[in-house]
Amino acid sequence: MKHAATSLPLAVITVTYSPGKHLGALIDSLADATARRTVLLCADNGSTDGVPQAAAEAHEHVEFLPTGGNIGYGAAINAAARALAPRRERGEIDPDYLLVVNPDVRFAPASVDTLVQCLDAAPRAGAAGPRIEEADGSVYPSAREVPTLTTGIGHALLAQVWPKNPFSAAYRKGEDMDTQRTAGWLSGSCLLVRWDAFDAIGGFDERYFMYLEDIDFGDRLTRAGWDNLYCPHAGIRHDQGHVAGKFSRVTVPAHHASAYRFQRDRHPRWWQAPVRLVLWVGLQARGALAVRRASRRK
Repeated sequence: MKHAATSLPLAVITVTYSPGKHLGALIDSLADATARRTVLLCADNGSTDGVPQAAAEAHEHVEFLPTGGNIGYGAAINAAARALAPRRERGEIDPDYLLVVNPDVRFAPASVDTLVQCLDAAPRAGAAGPRIEEADGSVYPSAREVPTLTTGIGHALLAQVWPKNPFSAAYRKGEDMDTQRTAGWLSGSCLLVRWDAFDAIGGFDERYFMYLEDIDFGDRLTRAGWDNLYCPHAGIRHDQGHVAGKFSRVTVPAHHASAYRFQRDRHPRWWQAPVRLVLWVGLQARGALAVRRASRRK
């Protein structure tokens, strides 16, 4: 099936926060990732390095959209999607698909076109994600199952001290990175999203400042009747962790806050309050331990 809007530019959103050299590499790789025209919107959360502004000045297809501050990843994507909506209504951009990508990603040649082909062939898929390689060449398990309360708690509490525990094994179930398949969620570092699916679930949950917003997004797609499709024939290289590792006192608590929010939202009943309390205490303790370990390594 041929994509109906191949003549229109594909909208691409990246959330920037002083991205440095990575943004230029993303822009360069995007040119070879698709034969189509693109509009790259930098939803900027307060960059101080001037890189997103300079990129918008240097490239006709790159635009700078200040969000007003560091509002978080999901909120910035939603802000960019709202800014693009009038163009979609006027028929100026692809009305079917939206590409969300981190600024520290580099696309393999033809990878975006391959993702489009995956979604074209799967009308019930709300999002498609590529095969992701880390900076060292290892494959990142980017298509996983949504953690249940049991696996989520077990993984959160034991992953660092007992990596091969059964809860983490269940959490990482589906780590076959060579086969096209549906998954519970896909990594938010690169997602080709169907506009109709994005609108149907209201985009990303803006309460997630960072971390787990992609798990929540994938889970809500599934609950709304859409599939999350992993497409290994499309590839990217992701230099993840280059920022998070420098700011562990911020990123570690943010990760644990997101983990608690995810499970709390799915276990809201009054009689589940003891479970929520145990989860909160356990995550607080694990977070404090992780921060101390990170401080010792510096």
